[in-house]
Parts: sequence; C-alpha cells; structure tokens
Amino acid sequence: MAQTTAVRGPDAESRRPARFTPTTILLALLPLALLGGVLALIVATDAGLGERAVPPIETLNVQRVRLPEPGMIELTVVNDGPDPVTVAQVLVDEAYWQYEIEPGPTLERRDSATITVPYPWVQDEAHGIALVSATGVVFEAEIPVAMESPRADRESVLRFALVGLYVGVVPVALGLLWYPTLRRLGRRGTNFVLALTVGLLVFLAVDMWGEAQEIALGVAGSLDAPVLVPLLALLTAALLVVVGNSLRGRGEPGHDDGLALAYRVAGGIGLHNLGEGLAIGAAFALGEVALGVFLILGFTLHNVTEGIGIAAPVVRERPRLAHFAALAALAGLPAILGTWIGAFTYSPFWTTVFFAVGIGAILQVVYEVGRLIVRSQSKAGEPAMTWTVFGGVTAGVAVMYLTGILVAA
Repeated sequence: MAQTTAVRGPDAESRRPARFTPTTILLALLPLALLGGVLALIVATDAGLGERAVPPIETLNVQRVRLPEPGMIELTVVNDGPDPVTVAQVLVDEAYWQYEIEPGPTLERRDSATITVPYPWVQDEAHGIALVSATGVVFEAEIPVAMESPRADRESVLRFALVGLYVGVVPVALGLLWYPTLRRLGRRGTNFVLALTVGLLVFLAVDMWGEAQEIALGVAGSLDAPVLVPLLALLTAALLVVVGNSLRGRGEPGHDDGLALAYRVAGGIGLHNLGEGLAIGAAFALGEVALGVFLILGFTLHNVTEGIGIAAPVVRERPRLAHFAALAALAGLPAILGTWIGAFTYSPFWTTVFFAVGIGAILQVVYEVGRLIVRSQSKAGEPAMTWTVFGGVTAGVAVMYLTGILVAA
C-alpha cells in the first residue's frame, strides 16, 4: 500500500504560530542592551571630544504672555536649547523691573517656568518685554494690545460658549436645512453635491495644514512640531480607514451606511471647528477684539456650507430629526470647546496636535465620500471623473475660498 507524504508548502509555513523561547527573547534584547551601553558611554565622555570650549547655546521660547489683572504681566517660557538658561533680568519697555519666576531662574533643557512681573501696563497700548540671561543673551516678547486676559469665571465661560455656538452649531444647523432640497436631486445632482462635499473638505484640510504649520513655528523647536503635522495626519487617516474597514466587515457585504458616513463627515468638520474656536479664543486672549469679531462673522458665514456637506451622504435616506440634531452638535459643539481652550489655556503644541488630527480625519472622510461617488458612477456605467463631479469639487473649493476671504479680511 503506497503511503502519501504530506508536503509542507509555503502557506502551511506561514500559518505556523510564532514561538518565543527564553533564548530568542534574550537574543532580541541583546542589541538593545548594547545600544544603551554605547549611548551611556557617549553621554559620559561627551562623545570623546572632551570639555567644550565654546559659549553655551541658549534659546528661550516665550510660549504665552498673559495680563491676568491690572498691574500684572505673566509669561510662560520654555528652554528650547541644549544648555541650561538662567534668567537674570527682566526689562519692560526698556526699563529693568522686578519679577518672580517659578519654579526657579535656571531652566534645564525643555524645562518651563512662569515669570510674573508687577508692571503698570496701560490699557490698549503696546508693551515690549526683554528677558536677559546670565550670559547676556536677550529674548524678546511683545504685547501688541494691552488688555486684561479672560478669566475662567462663570460669566466668561458662558460668553465664550455663546461665541462657539454662533460659530459652530448655528451655521451648521442652518446648512442642514437644505436637506429637503437636496433630496429632490437626481443621481447626477446627488453626485454633484457629494463632489461639492469633497471640495469643501479638501479646502478645509489644506487650510488647516497652513494654520498648523504656522502655529507649529511657535512651538519649542526641540519638539519638532512641524514634522508632527504630516505624521499625525497620515496616522490618523490610516487609523480611521482601518476602523472603518473593520466596522464595514461586520455589516452586510457591499453595504455602506450613509448615516454613518454623515457622522464621520460631521466629526471631521467638528475637529476643524475646534481649530476655529481656538483661533477666536486666542485672539480675545491677546486683546485683539476687532480680529476676534471679524473671525466670528467670517467663520459663521464660512460654516453654513458645512451643513450641506454633512447632509449629502443621507439624501437617499430618511434619518430621524434627532440624527440631524446630533450631527449639528457633533460638527458645531467643538467650536465651543475651542474658544474655551484658546481663551483660557492656549498651548501652541497641543493646538498643532489638534490641527494635525483634524487634517487626518478630514482626509479619511474625503476617501470615504470619494468611494461613494466612484461606486455610483460605476453603476451608471460612467467614469469616476465627469464634468458633473469635477464641477462639484470645483464649486466646493470656490465656495469655501470666497467665504474664507471674509475671515482673512
């Protein structure tokens, strides 16, 4: 009787589970241990170069200037250089002034400190500040318009919440009121609106990219914030794509829930509106009231079109009214949170992170809406890019650009 010998092919080999023995683990850790020893030797011997015979490299980054009360200036600084920095003197309007610094005058690399200066600043006037290190290096900061910084009391919290409501929830809700009109459109009209949504989102992503890079320049250089923007954006987009594919795999094959996509659109827009709230809150915190009012007016008009983009994925469905309320809240309420953060606890680093995550979320939504357009065009026997689709994308970009001009004004 002939015996059959099973042949183990590459597929069987690839399915075999990985085995980790103590010896395997030790061999994996050995290079890391040796690397740690080499790094420790480099630090202990200054890479074999001996004592450095050059002046210390001092960099002090002024992260935030606040006027918490009349006659008081408060600065938040970070040591952005490789060497310790000792703050020895403080000048305000070219005059030496007394000050207090917490936790101490000497800052090691990446240490932060708060400097409090009792100075009789003048309402609505500009003031210049200079910090002098023990080695004579001068670091400058400016108060463009002196105005008491917002306090996190009940009145201010409610006032900024109302601003966020005007900027976020109200215009998005008004845009959603076009939903009955959108339902009367045919297939091409629906694809035009979906393409318009892509145009809106692409503009928002590009706009956020520019703002994120600009804000990242104000972050301590040692954190390398400009590099974080594309990295976090790509990682966020990839993560959301993976999550979306996993959830889609649990549902019916070939079935995409338009309402779920609408929620993803609203979430991406909500992150963008968080950034808008940050800009408004920061403008008021810096005393630039006129700029803050212009931003409120411009963003309110700018964001009405966002409601159309949120409603587009559900034009062939009939969601309950509660879903529209939830979509408006998801897209608009982050603006309130943004105004609070910008006015009371603004941080350039975390603002950069928020913007980068928002860019990634918007890119993922663009991918999802694009898939919806391609599938619809394919069913009709048409190419993915037609004049209708191109016109929708162009119209979306144009609308956002024209309304965005008011913000820049």
